[in-house]
Amino acid sequence: METLLLIIKFTVGLVLILKGADWLTDGASSIAHRFNIPSLVIGLTIVAFGTSAPELVVSVLSAVEGKTEMAIGNVVGSNLFNTLAIMGTTAIIFPVACSKNNIRYDVPFCLLASGLLMVMALHGGEISRLDGILLLCFFLVFMAYTFRIARSSKKRDEGDGQPAAMAMWKAILLFLVGLGSLLFGGEWLVDGASGIASLLGVSQSIIALTIVAAGTSFPELVTSVMAARKGDTDMAMGNVLGSNIFNILLILGVSSTVAPLSLGNITEFDLSIMTGGVVLLWFFCTYGKKYHYIERYEGICLLLVAVAYYVWAVMKATGFTFSSIV
Repeated sequence: METLLLIIKFTVGLVLILKGADWLTDGASSIAHRFNIPSLVIGLTIVAFGTSAPELVVSVLSAVEGKTEMAIGNVVGSNLFNTLAIMGTTAIIFPVACSKNNIRYDVPFCLLASGLLMVMALHGGEISRLDGILLLCFFLVFMAYTFRIARSSKKRDEGDGQPAAMAMWKAILLFLVGLGSLLFGGEWLVDGASGIASLLGVSQSIIALTIVAAGTSFPELVTSVMAARKGDTDMAMGNVLGSNIFNILLILGVSSTVAPLSLGNITEFDLSIMTGGVVLLWFFCTYGKKYHYIERYEGICLLLVAVAYYVWAVMKATGFTFSSIV
């Protein structure tokens, strides 16, 4: 009975944070349109934050409650899922274009953030408050670069094709309901995931790296797959890279500033797969190609790496070995 209640709590919490992120983003975007803030700026800030809001809420609440393995495991697992599973699935649906900005700036910046996290985590076995402040400084640099690229773009927001802004009272209500759903849902999800980990006898980090990470990455999955179906693969690539950078620099920066984050059972191998996934993505974007695309067979490769990692994680969590069945 206790197990069922924990699963229900986890599931309801996950639904609340996913819907809450959607409601908060819609409400905030409508309010921004009312004040004539350009869509490009809204996309770079509010929408990007909205897709990362589930990871932010889960990680910060985990840090506040002292469940630091859950906080860092959620980010590492989400980035791994984004790079390997989401990009792999997206490329299988439709080859993903890699723009010059992606190759020259976005992927290297994502790799820099991943490498920085790896160095910080392995030096002392935790992400300290000082590390968190440094990550937030890098996040400000990333945002400054992003807005510089936006200003230098020749495309200008003329308002064509934009949905009409909803009534102000409705937008504010939607924003507040979304924020409340994120907070309550995040607390239930963290409590449910921690309880499930205890009952199964596995570490919180394993649950965070797999189930929680996949669940909180659902907005990125939906966004990228829908973009691929419409042929807008540039958005799919930008969504994944932007989310990875947000997760490390903003979410871990805020979480570790709240409380130092211990690695727990998160290993160098987990961090290496997360960073190696970005390296593999960069390789597929650039190596031996006149036109820069991630082809379907490369998407299959990314997805297979993800499957192999999750099989390994389950085997590690359960203590299963091939020798045990011989």
